[in-house]
Amino acid sequence: MVFSKGECLQHYTWGDDCHGWTFVDTEALSVKQELMPPDTAEQLHYHEVARQVFFILKGRAKFTIDGEESELREQQGIEILPGQQHLIANTQQTDLEFILYSYPSTKNDRVNC
Repeated sequence: MVFSKGECLQHYTWGDDCHGWTFVDTEALSVKQELMPPDTAEQLHYHEVARQVFFILKGRAKFTIDGEESELREQQGIEILPGQQHLIANTQQTDLEFILYSYPSTKNDRVNC
């Protein structure tokens, strides 16, 4: 199956006018592309079972993971393990775009802090 962000993908919004497109959505795996406008962030949370891999396509991402901050640039990625409290933020003045892999899916597996 060929994917195109503009065609045939489920679009959703989240947070402060952030956008996402779903490529794969099964119980075992979720693959999404997400876009965060400048000066946006998600709420601190963790997953009890799911592991997540973020891969930055465009911009810079500021991560807070278990209280430690780090910044990822384009073409860098990071894995978040189950139980790690985390959030991603875009503190730049340009859009942040990334691919998000979650395995298994994060459906009913998010705990806000």
